[in-house]
Amino acid sequence: MVAPLSSLISRLRLKQLRLLIALDDHGSLHKAAEQVSITQPGATQALNEIESAFGTRLFTRTSQGLEPNDLGRCVIRYARLIHSDMAHLREEMLGILQGQGGRIAVGTVMGAVPLLVDSLARLRQTQPELSVEIVEDTSARLLGLIDQGRLDLAICRTSVSQRPDAYDCLPLAAEALRVVANTRHPLASASRLTLADLEGHDWIVYPTNMPMRRVLEREFSQAGLDFPRFAIETASTFATLTLLQQDPQRVAVLPQAVAESARGMGIAPLALALQSRSEPFSLVSRHNSPLSAPARLLMEALQVGVGDPY
Repeated sequence: MVAPLSSLISRLRLKQLRLLIALDDHGSLHKAAEQVSITQPGATQALNEIESAFGTRLFTRTSQGLEPNDLGRCVIRYARLIHSDMAHLREEMLGILQGQGGRIAVGTVMGAVPLLVDSLARLRQTQPELSVEIVEDTSARLLGLIDQGRLDLAICRTSVSQRPDAYDCLPLAAEALRVVANTRHPLASASRLTLADLEGHDWIVYPTNMPMRRVLEREFSQAGLDFPRFAIETASTFATLTLLQQDPQRVAVLPQAVAESARGMGIAPLALALQSRSEPFSLVSRHNSPLSAPARLLMEALQVGVGDPY
């Protein structure tokens, strides 16, 4: 049985977690001991203490060295996260002490990437020592990272959450959508299209229950058409653009800002006007959680970028 959380907190030390990472890197207790500057007997004792604290074996002893088992790989993954978090903590503290710089982790849905990039460019003109981590993903996954404290802010939609009141939201912008395709698509030069014209083509769509997917489903329903049965589903901007480049027969829906940015990649909007807009996105943070100075500065830069959201 795995030990209770209170026991793990009281018994584990950061140096022991460093040893786990070193063991994973080298597979050798001797080399791991050298990396963390302890003797090999000390490393052996430390590993025994770690496994005793967790109440289970984490490594398999072989003639080739130490191989982490499934539980060991799980522990090592979290040891790396803790080590990374400590590095980020030090970085942010230095920024606070120096009165500038610092660190911010921000998430974004695909359609807000151009807005975020422009806002960060303005911010870094006045904060050149600011360290930034950007995570692009779906709203649901970004909210999960907000919950875990992995992100300071996220540009996304809280409507996908079962508890939207757990977040503070600053509305940013409504999102116009465009149907796009390879510039070599057979209908790329058409002056006017309807959904019926694209009914037999291969579609790349967002996963089920995502806001952009719901918009497209509504468009097909209002047009009296069946939704594409064999579409490729992805939430990845890069995958979508690559798939469009690969096959000129494919079409997809992208936020207008992304569609415009993709023109240089041989991707262009088709002459099809969608009747619906995707749900507006907001700047999201944990409810009643104080923001760091870099997060507040980014919030201001984003507001300058969108002006009046309505």
